[in-house]
Amino acid sequence: LVPALAAVAVLGASGCNMFLMATYLIKGNNVPPECTCLKDKRVVVVCRPVVSLHYANARVEQDLAQQIAGLLRKNVPKIKVVDQRKAAEWMDQNQWEDYVEVGKALHAELVLGVDLEQFSILQGQTLYQGRAVTHVKVYDCKTGELVFSKRPAPSVYPPNRPVPTSEKQESEFRREFIRVLADQIGRNFYEHDAYADIALDAKSME
Repeated sequence: LVPALAAVAVLGASGCNMFLMATYLIKGNNVPPECTCLKDKRVVVVCRPVVSLHYANARVEQDLAQQIAGLLRKNVPKIKVVDQRKAAEWMDQNQWEDYVEVGKALHAELVLGVDLEQFSILQGQTLYQGRAVTHVKVYDCKTGELVFSKRPAPSVYPPNRPVPTSEKQESEFRREFIRVLADQIGRNFYEHDAYADIALDAKSME
């Protein structure tokens, strides 16, 4: 903080520079979300696998949706997130074709849909390295309009250092990867640290 304040003093001749430095001191590395449409809305989170997943990953879509919902509830101002248990129960008991259908049934204003196009946690037989490919969409349940769409780069965890299977239980690593993936998806909708992914290799060794 002291060096930063000194820098502000040096830049005293420029009001613009002072403003930028003051903003950095207050916000740090935080960046705004790409999509702000979830604020003050009733939202349901739905995740579905586009292809069949291995039996060991059978509940991934439910666990991922629950993690995303928790992050939105915590970080998006005035959002109202539909209880994931109610969403899961309705989807289990009903045949549905599209995300808007689910949103309308659960009286949501918007539905955040995540197409899970790929999900795996093993690299060979002795190493963990999660990989997921997703397509994130937000629909207006009243009009059926697609209001946000993004195909993020594939998520890889850890990005540079696979974890030997001897170091962790498979279920533990799967939970870790789902939390990381949920965070990467959720950050599209709330302010976040621009460098949040830098420490993922170190996190995987905890």
